[in-house]
Order: sequence, then structure tokens, then C-alpha cells
Amino acid sequence: MYQIDFHKPQFIHFIGIGGISMSGLAEVLLGAGFRISGSDAKASALTDRLSQKGAEVVIGQSADNISPDLDCVVYTAAVHSDNPEFRAAEDAGIPILTRAELLGEIMRQYRTAIAVAGTHGKTTTTSMASHILLRAEADPTISVGGMLPVIGGNIRVGTSDVFLAEACEYTNSFLSLFPTIGIILNIDADHLDFFKDLDDITHSFRKFAELIPEEGTLIINRDSDRWEEVAAGLSCKVLTYGSDEASDYRAVNVSHDEHGCGIFTCLEKGSPIGTFHLNVPGSHNVSNALSVIALGRLLDLPVETIAEGLQDFRGTVRRFEYKGERNGFTIIDDYAHHPTEIAATLSAAANYPHRELWVTFQPHTYTRTKALLPEFARALSASDHVVLADIYAARETDNLGISSDTLREQIAELGTDAYYFPSFEEVEAFLLEQVKPGDLVITMGAGDVVQIGEDLLKTK
Repeated sequence: MYQIDFHKPQFIHFIGIGGISMSGLAEVLLGAGFRISGSDAKASALTDRLSQKGAEVVIGQSADNISPDLDCVVYTAAVHSDNPEFRAAEDAGIPILTRAELLGEIMRQYRTAIAVAGTHGKTTTTSMASHILLRAEADPTISVGGMLPVIGGNIRVGTSDVFLAEACEYTNSFLSLFPTIGIILNIDADHLDFFKDLDDITHSFRKFAELIPEEGTLIINRDSDRWEEVAAGLSCKVLTYGSDEASDYRAVNVSHDEHGCGIFTCLEKGSPIGTFHLNVPGSHNVSNALSVIALGRLLDLPVETIAEGLQDFRGTVRRFEYKGERNGFTIIDDYAHHPTEIAATLSAAANYPHRELWVTFQPHTYTRTKALLPEFARALSASDHVVLADIYAARETDNLGISSDTLREQIAELGTDAYYFPSFEEVEAFLLEQVKPGDLVITMGAGDVVQIGEDLLKTK
């Protein structure tokens, strides 16, 4: 694999530079004095930001964008070998790296390299960790998979030896990284278009944990059924968190404020170290916060600093994000697109003030919907009403004989009021007609379902 010489800034081209992660890595390299070019299918706020910072961004992909003076080309998993820029780089003999390989190359330049992994909660937990590091004035470099208000985007370029990043398991991307500290939040069946089954996923998380050097540390959720398979016999130090009394970090005296946000005492190896008040709802965020407390203590941050940082965090874009009110009902948007995430979000919603709960869900990919259909139905049935939009295909073309109406039928069989409409316009008209003052509407999914809530707020 090509290794970048960070002592000699180079010329690097990004195929798909407008992606949330690609744009962040491009910005890190710009901050290090590299010359950056890139292409994307369409302009966006992220491509505009990069252009303003000096990147040479082209809209549209063409072999002409691959110049002979390039030192390296970086591409995402969405780019295939028939891409004209990919082919041109190969033909010219220019070194090519995946996005994950570049992230690993950057990560290995830092003495303290923190990678946050897990099937769910990576963006939220990385954001929580960002807040405690910023509160501690650690001046970290941060790469997060969502828009984080405190850093004004998805990237922050610091000057210290601390690097914090999400570590995505899809296509085994996280196996290209070089963490000194790893966090594993959970291990669940997902991305079954790539992984064979849960055993295959567990094997990959074990390989990720083995990347941590002997002098490093793994922080892992003891509530995960597979945690022992992942952590057993590692050469690095292992810290656990969770509800089990044997956990190194545990939350007790847990309550929720009027917005469903957790308040709890943290036990460190059985002894209370302080009370923490979160400003994001849900019991799952209490668990996420425990991993961040463990990280903060590992880094010798004062408990008061950790508590203040966690209380400062008020969420990221599309994670139980308050959007506004229309006709007396509240609209929340959430990225949940897996049954476990849906269950966590609806559990958080139970503590949020409302009369009746309406979930407008857009399933994400045919593969995931078909593989987890009963689990989706059970998770969504915790709502009073479910309104389904068409499946968001993402990278897939084969519908596998599955549709949102199939999911509607299963939800209805469980006794929950469920509807399906093929267009956003029909969904919006139905909600305006049916939702009453005091109700809570959550638009949910990893596609473009957020548009429904935004359209409702625009057309008052």
C-alpha cells in the first residue's frame, strides 16, 4: 500500500470529495499544506467549503480530472472500477488509496489516536468525546460522520498529538486504521450485503481490537453479547462499561429530565466519581456517555471537565434533532435505520413530552429491510402510528421482492396503526390531515426522509 510522506506535502485527488468523510479528510490534508483536488456529482455546502479553503473542486467526473502530476488518488466505497477517474488513475500508474486507507495513514501520525467503532452510536459518541476534549483544551483533530455544531461541520484540524475519528465497520474499513485507543459500542447484525452473518461481523470487530498496540487500550460495552469474544486474550489493556456490576464504569441512580435526557451517577470500579446530566435523550445515550467517561479518565481529564463537556453536547444533525412545530405538533428528525437504533430512539421518545407518537420511516436498502423485516416491524410497533415511505435504495438496484408495503403488513399484524404512501407529497398531506396538536412526529431513516419534516415546516 502507498504510504504518504507527511513531511513532504503532496498533490492528492479525491473521487467523491463531497462525501461527509471524504470532505473531512481533504480538509485535514489542506491544513497540513497538501495540494488537494477532487470531483463530485454535484455541488454542496461541503464542496463549497473546500473550495473556499483552497481545494480545486470539479463538479462531474471525467478522466480529464486526473492530471499526471498527482501523487495519489483517494476513492470511496461508492466508486467502482469502471469510474472514469479510477480507470485513468490506474492507467497512469498513480497510487490509489481507499478512504479508509487514507484515514489510517493520517491516524498513524498521531501519538493518541482514538477510533470509535460499533454498529450504532458512532457519530453521537465521537461527538460527545469531541466535546470533552474541547472542554479540556486538548486541541484535537476530529473527524466525525455528521455535522457537529461546536466545530462548525464534520472536521476540526488541531495542533496537538490527539486525533479522534469514527471507525466504520462496513467493507471492513476500520481494519485499515492505526488506533492507540479503540472504543467498541456494540456489535449487531447489519450491513448484511457485505457481512455473512453476526459471526462474520464479530470476527471483524475482533480484528479491529487486535489493531490496538500492547500499550494501548480497548474500551468496550460489557452489555454487548459478543464482548468477550472480541476482548478475550488481547495484549492491550481492556476497560469495560455497562450495566453489569463487574463493569469498570457503570451508571446508577439513573433518571430523566422533562426532555428525556439522562441524569446519573457514574461508578468507577464500584466507587462514585460524580453526577452527569446529559442534554441528549435516551438510555442509549447514558451508555454512550459511559464510554466517553472511560475515555476521559484514561486520558487523565478531570471529572468536572468530562461532566461539563457531556452537558455541553446537545446532539448532532439528524440525531433526535428538534426541527420545529407545525399546527401544534412537534417534529423531530432521527437517523435511525436499524431495528436496534429505532428501538433506542423510540425509548427516548417515550420520555419526551407528547400526546401520540407518529413515526414516519423510510427503510434504507432492500438488503437490510429483507434481512431484518420482523425486527423492523417489532421495533416500529412501539409507536402509536407508523407512516412508511418507499425504501431508499442507496447503492442497491435489486429490490429482492421487498417493499415498504410488506413492512406495513407486518406492523399491522402486530396491532399497530400503519400506513404506506409511495411519495413524500402523499405522506405530508396525510400527516397534516391526521396529526393533532400535542403529538410528536419523528421522521426517521438514513435516506432523505428529513425532507418530509422540512417540507411540513416550510408550508405553513
